Amino acid sequence: MRLTLQILTALAIIASGPAPAQSNAQPKPAGDLPGWMAGCWEQAGGDRWSEECWMAPRGGIMLGAGRSGAGETLREWEATEIIAGPDGKPAYWASPQGGARVMFPMVSQGPREIVFANPAHDYPQRIRYWMEGDALNAEISMIDGGRSMRWSYRRTQ
Repeated sequence: MRLTLQILTALAIIASGPAPAQSNAQPKPAGDLPGWMAGCWEQAGGDRWSEECWMAPRGGIMLGAGRSGAGETLREWEATEIIAGPDGKPAYWASPQGGARVMFPMVSQGPREIVFANPAHDYPQRIRYWMEGDALNAEISMIDGGRSMRWSYRRTQ
């Protein structure tokens, strides 16, 4: 699994493209990054699976990657990062299938929950992560909560 995390991390770095323009090469401090998300997580049922890995906060950034599929078939993948947005608060950046990066600024945060939203994005517009016991839960939806999709991940690393 360590090799999988290294591969996913390298993929996230490559696919995320250049960092947003800043006055220096170092990311700005991003308030409280959700370190409780760090690790590799999996949801599986039958031959369908979904995996998400997040590196622990370091240097003002969390790098992540996810993929899902059935059996040995990859259906989708995404490179992600959580880093300071223009306001200095954490922002979630997503690059699905290696496409253009999209920013979702943080709208709320608790000890074991963080919510990001971008009402101008087509779908999803809202991304929420929270811990429930030992499970990392994730949900994407429209701003009003419609068209929601949810995952409940168990730690693999």
